[in-house]
Amino acid sequence: MDKTIVILTGAGISAESGIPTFRASDGLWCNHPIEDVATPQGYRRNPKLVHEFYNARRAQLKEVIPNAAHHAIAELAANWDGKLFLITQNVDDLHDRATQATTPKPAFRLIHMHGELRKARCEKSGSIFDWQENIDGDSHCDCCNAPGNLRPHIVWFNEMPLEMDVIDEAASSCDLFMSIGTSGNVYPAAGLVHTARTYGRAHTVELNLEPSAGESLFHEKIYGPATKTVPEYVRRILAGGVV
Repeated sequence: MDKTIVILTGAGISAESGIPTFRASDGLWCNHPIEDVATPQGYRRNPKLVHEFYNARRAQLKEVIPNAAHHAIAELAANWDGKLFLITQNVDDLHDRATQATTPKPAFRLIHMHGELRKARCEKSGSIFDWQENIDGDSHCDCCNAPGNLRPHIVWFNEMPLEMDVIDEAASSCDLFMSIGTSGNVYPAAGLVHTARTYGRAHTVELNLEPSAGESLFHEKIYGPATKTVPEYVRRILAGGVV
């Protein structure tokens, strides 16, 4: 088992833990226009609103736990001898908690490409801090010791996702690419399956509730709840039935 697996996860994997996908069909996130709470421009217009929005999301993490899909991927991380890249669009910490309950192999990497709710970033220095509580205009960062410099460590629309060089390299050289619980509408994450299939010549599989926007790029398509489909597919992988 020396082959490379890349797993991309989206909001659908955490939905069964009780975390809403936020973006509804009307384009609203929890009754807020995306432009107001998920763009740099919205933050500049009304930082108080944006802080309140993400403070509520951060507080919710205390009420949820990883589900069977998170734990199945953690089991794969603990037993796969090749490289395993878990690339999540989610800003929750459910993958982190699931893998912390196991002992992942050294070649395992977890990348939060859209940032993390439980971190804050100083806009002045760029320093990133673990952050468990609320952020507001009076919050002080450790680097500057001044109020007003901290923002949520979240990649908003019109900002570049994190670690794209590592992500692109992994996708272009993997043997198996799995997409779990994502709509396939948000780029550059949605383009990774094309990278994996075209450059890495990977076997591609989609596990989702319904076909994504990019479903035609997947060799395998498995639809159903993540808590059912992901553990079953991980068992197939570990039994040598996939790669």
